[in-house]
Amino acid sequence: MQAKPVIAIVGRPNVGKSTLFNRIAGKQKAIVIDEPGATRDRNYMDCVWHDKAFTLIDTGGFEPITEERILIQMREQTNLAIEDADVIILLMDGKDGLTPTDLEIARQLRGKGKNVFYAANKVDGERHEELLSEFYRLGIDTFYPISAQHGLGMDELLADLTNGFPPATESKDNADEPIAVAIVGKPNVGKSSLINLISGSQRSIANPTPGTTRDAIDTTIKVHGRHYLLIDTAGIRRKNKISLTLEKYSVIQALKTINRCDIALVLIDAEEGMTEQDAKIVGLAYERGKACIIVVNKWDKIEKDNATVGKFVEDIKDKIKFMDFAPILFISALTGQRAPKIFELINDVYSQYTKRVGTSPLNDLVERSVRRNPMARFQNRSMSISYATQTGIKPPTFIFFVSHAKGVHFSYERFLMNSIRDEFGFDKVPLKLIFRKKR
Repeated sequence: MQAKPVIAIVGRPNVGKSTLFNRIAGKQKAIVIDEPGATRDRNYMDCVWHDKAFTLIDTGGFEPITEERILIQMREQTNLAIEDADVIILLMDGKDGLTPTDLEIARQLRGKGKNVFYAANKVDGERHEELLSEFYRLGIDTFYPISAQHGLGMDELLADLTNGFPPATESKDNADEPIAVAIVGKPNVGKSSLINLISGSQRSIANPTPGTTRDAIDTTIKVHGRHYLLIDTAGIRRKNKISLTLEKYSVIQALKTINRCDIALVLIDAEEGMTEQDAKIVGLAYERGKACIIVVNKWDKIEKDNATVGKFVEDIKDKIKFMDFAPILFISALTGQRAPKIFELINDVYSQYTKRVGTSPLNDLVERSVRRNPMARFQNRSMSISYATQTGIKPPTFIFFVSHAKGVHFSYERFLMNSIRDEFGFDKVPLKLIFRKKR
């Protein structure tokens, strides 16, 4: 599964990074889930432009409020964005001309060997054009005058930017394709130990200092005749001494990994329980329609009585209500306790994640469900579902043709989803329901 390229927008404050972000993301705003625990901070977005898919990151949302530390932090942020992005847009302000800070950021970008596109924003016409010549002092050949607010110059920038990106592909059903499993979690929860345990080799350096795994490393393994691609992340890590404002950057690493997997194993520490950062990682997987397994590691260290597991499960489900169908497994990567169960669970989840349902049993179920619980009226008109069909897998996706697409209430969508789960055995994976107005 090919990783989507990541584009980061960097630049000093107030040059219009967020405006540019919104302009490129356009109608591609990520699904905002009205449920607690889902990711709220929208600093990244999966976008498609002319059939090229990429993940866009706005570093603007990470700008700290304090003035005096701003340069230090911008330097840190720029470095972090640079580390994780494939392509960088250095955005400057066409009205202000070239500033010392712009020069400094450009200098840092140079040493990184990354693909950088230089753009001057807020260029609305002739009178700003003459300011632009000074930007060539950056020693660059190509320069993009744009107006993020009005969309001027955007097509040229995006055409050059996405040149060479792979086309956006839908997930193919390929029985021989290995099951892509990402192992994500906070630093030091035992990701490397788990990978070593299940792949049977000391391939990742398991070292008790958080943040020792630097880059994502993929391993293909074969268990009971099936192939699995294990995607190890560089850990959603707290970078050394970098202010907490930048904690969100760890999310970028998780994103890159989660985008590539079918199933995310979210590893949490039994002694800490499900933390806010863990819930955020699960939220990322949920928004991308990925299947999830919550793996509670270091379970050997917990004093247990009969109620311990029940209490623990309840606490986890409470914090990730939107993903409460994700199976939970208690293991010890150190002792190997219950680790072999992981593959049985992965296979089970994957078979649901790629399961297809016939159109006629699906429509039978819809008819029964609507009889049992009729749809509420919308703008005083009656609502009905004329037809339903499954259009995709990974996650299983269903389209419903209804009299008014906007008239389907959130609670009714959930009712239909639960009916499909119960009837067809989708109890461990996310489902996607789409409502279209019938022609």
